[in-house]
Amino acid sequence: MTKRIPLHPHVKEALGYKPENADAEVLADWRKRVRDVCKPCWELKYCPYGPLVEEFPLPPVTRQQAEEHAEYLRSTLATGRLGDGSKLDAKRRRWFRQELQSLAKTDFPEVLPEVLRDVACRVFGHICPVFFVSEPLTETVDRRKHGRSIPRDVMLKVVRRDGQICQRCHKPVPDNQVEFDHIIPFSRGGASTTDNLRLIHRDCNREKSDSLGELLAPYPIVHLFELQEKAKRKRRRTKSK
Repeated sequence: MTKRIPLHPHVKEALGYKPENADAEVLADWRKRVRDVCKPCWELKYCPYGPLVEEFPLPPVTRQQAEEHAEYLRSTLATGRLGDGSKLDAKRRRWFRQELQSLAKTDFPEVLPEVLRDVACRVFGHICPVFFVSEPLTETVDRRKHGRSIPRDVMLKVVRRDGQICQRCHKPVPDNQVEFDHIIPFSRGGASTTDNLRLIHRDCNREKSDSLGELLAPYPIVHLFELQEKAKRKRRRTKSK
């Protein structure tokens, strides 16, 4: 049986609770928020909060990340060189020593709960404002009513659109293997609509589960850099024509 790790006080504070709030109460509330409210960046393809995202809290640093940072500080102090090879100046040397002295393992959580990873912005890293400000009354009537069941007319539209070809492995799907996959998983707020459904093999659907790996980049800053480079190449090709 997996041992349940208590929520670190810094995790509760990041989510807007007091350290004395019960772990079960905090997790239950945030699981409901993740399930019930829409994710505007997924639906609109841009962040409606813009720079305001940076005013919201960052998920706490984990103990492992803090230890890796401390090891970097110790290495820098020993070699006199920063990570980019430049020389460590006296001001930073004092600052690094003070930071090492103030670091304590107990100040950092061992792990972050999955719900906290789900609500963090994949570009900026901050906890998305939508989970703090949205309530059931702010959601549309259509969003409140939608369920997991897929209307027959929606199924037929998806089958016709996808030509009975699996949209994951791109092979024909036998009738007894047809399943409908929520692109944004239903458990993460995805609706049972034509735009959010695709035809898929049963086995392919099991492999995907409710993962967001195909939808969201695992390394957002790298992904953002790749998108910027792709846009630059496109502009250069346009100019050369």
